[in-house]
Parts: sequence; structure tokens; C-alpha cells
Amino acid sequence: MPGLLHAADKRSLPLDLFLIVDGSSMLANDKNDAISWLSREFIDRILVEGDTLNIWSAGDKARLVYTETIGAKKDAAKDTLKTLSTSGKSSDFIGALREAAAKAGPQDGKRLKVTLLVTGSAEAFAPALEGAGASLLRWSRFEESSRWQALMVAPGIGDKVRRAAAAYMSGV
Repeated sequence: MPGLLHAADKRSLPLDLFLIVDGSSMLANDKNDAISWLSREFIDRILVEGDTLNIWSAGDKARLVYTETIGAKKDAAKDTLKTLSTSGKSSDFIGALREAAAKAGPQDGKRLKVTLLVTGSAEAFAPALEGAGASLLRWSRFEESSRWQALMVAPGIGDKVRRAAAAYMSGV
């Protein structure tokens, strides 16, 4: 398709994607739709060789289930998504966010670091976004289908945005 933009067309830095998928029954009925979207829009279209993908299942307890540097083949990542369980009674997004933040480290300008949370109900995000987590909403993007929701955040990007704004303003 002419004019279609792929990540490799514009990005100069490698991406570290921290994907946190609801492992509770809230996503159970719509898991296949959400996984299909993630595979198509993120794994196939955005991730390129050299990027890293980390996948957590956020069920009753957060579990890191996949971490790899992306190569030419992306089937293992897609297979991991397909096999995620959605049988938990709750969604441990707080634990998964904590683990993802520790694994990501600070934004250093050498890699783009993005966290994506996916659930069947936005209510599952609420505990993770209270208190200190509320700052995640300042630099976020919300995607929604009729059956699932995704919240994309870039933890630690606030300082980078402030520095860029200050540099711009000092040059004006």
C-alpha cells in the first residue's frame, strides 16, 4: 500500500516496549480481539529488529512471561500473547508497572521506553493510576475498541519534554 508509514521509516532510536496485559477474567471474553490488535499494530507494524519486547501477564499477581530482542521473526512474541491466561480474579497492574519501571530504568535518550497496558475494562486501571500513578496520565494515549481498552504511557518522559521545551524557549 503506497504511503503506508512503518516504524522503521521514521524512528532513529530503538524501542523498549513494556506490554502489560490484563490476566483477569475482565479480558477473557475479548482476549482474542485484543491480542489480534496487539499483534497487528504493535508487533508487526511498530517493532523492528533491535527493539525489545517485555510482556507481563497482570492477573492476581504480575508475571513477566516474555522478554526478547526483536529479530526478523516475531512468531514467539505472538505465540506468547495467544497463550496468556485470563483466569485471574484481579489485575495486578500496580505490580506489573513497578516491575516494568525497574526493568526500564530512567529515560536516557538512547532508547525509547514505552509501556502499554491492555484490559477488558478501564476500571482495572484505576488502582494503578491513583496516587503517584496519576502522573502517568499526563503523558498518555488511550485507545479503545468496543470490547477492550489500552493505555500507553512513557514513564519518565516528563523531564525530557520539559528540557526540550526549555531548549526551544531559550532559542526563541
